Amino acid sequence: MTDQKFNPSQKFVQNANISSSSIYNEANADTDQFWASQAERLTWFKKWDQICQWNPPFAKWFLGGQINASYNCLDRHVKGSKGDKNAIIFEGEPGDSYTLTFNQLYTEVCKFANVLKSLNVTKGDRVTIYMPMIPEAVIAMLACSRIGAPHSVVFGGFNSEALSNRINDNNSKILITTDGGWRRGKIIPLKKNADKALENCPSIKNVIVAKRIGDKMDCNMSKGRDLWWHDLTEDISDQCLPEHLDSEDMLFILYTSGTTGKPKGVVHTTGGYLTGTSSTHNIVFDAKDDDVYWCTADIGWITGHSYVVYGPLLNGTTTVIYEGSPDYPEKDRFWRIIEKYGVTVFYTAPTAIRTFMKWGAERLLKYDLSTLRLLGTVGEPINPEAWLWYHKHIGYEKCPIVDTWWQTETGAIMISPLPGVTPTVPGTATIPYPGISIDVVDETGQPADMGYLVIKKPWPSMLRTIFNDEQRYIDTYWSKFENFYFAGDEAMKDSDGYIWILGRVDDVLNVSGHRIGIAEVESALARHPAVAEAAVIGRPHQVKGESIAAFVVLKEKFEGSDVLISELRDIVIKGIGALAKPDQIFFTDELPKTRSGKIMRRLLRDITSGQAIGDTTTLADSSVIDTLKSKC
Repeated sequence: MTDQKFNPSQKFVQNANISSSSIYNEANADTDQFWASQAERLTWFKKWDQICQWNPPFAKWFLGGQINASYNCLDRHVKGSKGDKNAIIFEGEPGDSYTLTFNQLYTEVCKFANVLKSLNVTKGDRVTIYMPMIPEAVIAMLACSRIGAPHSVVFGGFNSEALSNRINDNNSKILITTDGGWRRGKIIPLKKNADKALENCPSIKNVIVAKRIGDKMDCNMSKGRDLWWHDLTEDISDQCLPEHLDSEDMLFILYTSGTTGKPKGVVHTTGGYLTGTSSTHNIVFDAKDDDVYWCTADIGWITGHSYVVYGPLLNGTTTVIYEGSPDYPEKDRFWRIIEKYGVTVFYTAPTAIRTFMKWGAERLLKYDLSTLRLLGTVGEPINPEAWLWYHKHIGYEKCPIVDTWWQTETGAIMISPLPGVTPTVPGTATIPYPGISIDVVDETGQPADMGYLVIKKPWPSMLRTIFNDEQRYIDTYWSKFENFYFAGDEAMKDSDGYIWILGRVDDVLNVSGHRIGIAEVESALARHPAVAEAAVIGRPHQVKGESIAAFVVLKEKFEGSDVLISELRDIVIKGIGALAKPDQIFFTDELPKTRSGKIMRRLLRDITSGQAIGDTTTLADSSVIDTLKSKC
């Protein structure tokens, strides 16, 4: 923790969408009416009859209302004054780039919606999308939402087994993919993966394939089943009326991993989800008409759904889509993109920021990042040292930082500072978003300074169920505390009411009867000037119950040594206490991470315990495992 506090600058406050804390009072006084006012920012074909119906643990929002996501992302902007404004700026990994205006995106979405209809896709039919970060993925999502066909986006880094499991869980009728994708100069064979998956997916009737790689790789096309995107869209109408969907009609299914068992198909519905994402994008990111907004997430994850696609497009904001990684062909790719397009709002993960720290601030000096006016973080708690580095070296000490906490299940941001209102403290997401009732409780559900993070009232963008598994929905999220949504995170509330996320409950260690948050130990280690990133796990211990092991990535020009190990242990002792001292510290060049940047601590536990290595399908680089094995 840190005592440093950063107030919004007067210059930012003067132009902020929200500059008064009265929004919290208004939302607390009548929460339903607050959300209704946010829903009214959207265009409804028919207004709702009832704002919220809450039958714990099931909620319905804006009952009787009729709406369409694609219409709200496109048609209303085209009919207004934004038709010629850039909706998407695309930067491909090989260096190709182009833009799509709202008019152009509208045309492409209508054409592809008609393609789906020509293949007998009707309202309620599920469509799986397995694509890299290219505009066709966004077009496919919006085309599905236009005709009322729930989309299920599967991350392009997943293998064939993960893809087939998700297709079979929701019985998708159509698969949309590409011949391949680019990643660090290599071709990712998406179509080959899809073909292998479809050996066991009887529900798929057709596969639509977009060309991304072209002549650089053979692409097998199964006659009668597989169809080229460009052939299907060539001579089809560019007009498609949007379906008038009920507010509670399913918009999409997105799978999220559980600690055990098969992935959970989280169901989000239309009116409430659109309300939550449009509201939070507008207020948290202080959306302006001239913004060039870049969220670096992949659309295979909820952050990509909510803050690459739906949130910005609902607000008529230009959204940047980048296909590749930050280190290809050089470690300056992100800064090149920010300078090239004049990015104003930048939203990325703490793990990326720590990687930038490792590479060194001198790489930033030759780029002009002065267009940036607001920074954000997402995906995991950000340690104060990374926050301060981000503030100084990327934000030039002038950009507010919105540290956001939320989940696949919540659909939209739940905890975040409002950049024109909230004083920020490095390492905490601060306070709940207006209209969101969050608390920290003990085992009995009573308010506590440290304990479990819960959401006490329904919110519009909340998941409605787990697809085809209502009981799992109840057991996973609503069984620990009566009528409270249990987020699965442990948290602490400080004297200002700010919430500090300590990590997943299964990422909290019990050392000699003391509960120690993994994030707290990792933050302590990261305070050492040699450390770029750290991952901490618990190991079984006969006396303590659990002992602490740390995997440490050093910044360039630093080397591991016994002296450094001693210094790292000392810094943890000073920062937390002797009970948090790591028994073992391993130096490594890389940590096992998913393509979305999350550290897979489960694999670290497998490695250190000598157990068989579990599922590695989501790893960005599986060679890391062999390297780590040699160190332990």
